[in-house]
Amino acid sequence: MKKLSLLLCFLLSINLAFSQKKEKGWVSLFDGKTFAGWHVNEEHPSTFTIEDGTIKVAGERAHLFYEGAVGNHDFKNFELKLKAKTLPGSNSGIFIHTAYQASDWPQKGYEVQVNQTHGDWRKTGSLYGINDVKENLAKDNEWYEYHIIVQGKRIIIKIDDKVAVDYTEPETLPADRGLKKLSSGTIALQGHDPKSVAYFKDIKIKLLK
Repeated sequence: MKKLSLLLCFLLSINLAFSQKKEKGWVSLFDGKTFAGWHVNEEHPSTFTIEDGTIKVAGERAHLFYEGAVGNHDFKNFELKLKAKTLPGSNSGIFIHTAYQASDWPQKGYEVQVNQTHGDWRKTGSLYGINDVKENLAKDNEWYEYHIIVQGKRIIIKIDDKVAVDYTEPETLPADRGLKKLSSGTIALQGHDPKSVAYFKDIKIKLLK
């Protein structure tokens, strides 16, 4: 019995070491309990709440920006992973290379779409208005994983390990693109409209060189 216990302890330690090695470089941005490190803008802060370890998004238009200490909330090259879930008819988004705004839709950086059955034809995985996805890669009422990789001028968006978008930003952009381009910045979650309900959890980032 003692030998069996020692063997189990040994196997558990190996498994823990493997897990730690596997997760090396990843840093959590959401503790599942508080909005520590996050800042909701001034439009409708009640749109964002914490429910059962998740960020629940339900209400009028609002945006929740990460402004914590990780990377001084100014990310250039990185991998971002998070899990998302939407209720039917809902729309949300994940902004990258953006910056805090007190109101309105974020003007800086790109939006990555979160939408299965909302009226907008741009579906989950779209680099909104730049490289759009028309097919549904996820389902409402089910958790799925987003994996967003930004390296140099390239953006890769994966949904449950399936590549939805592989976009390389051209050196010369249209004159009307404004600040909607790669530079550096933080990430933000979107509250889109009063009829949309979305959830996010397990938000983590790996900074790249």
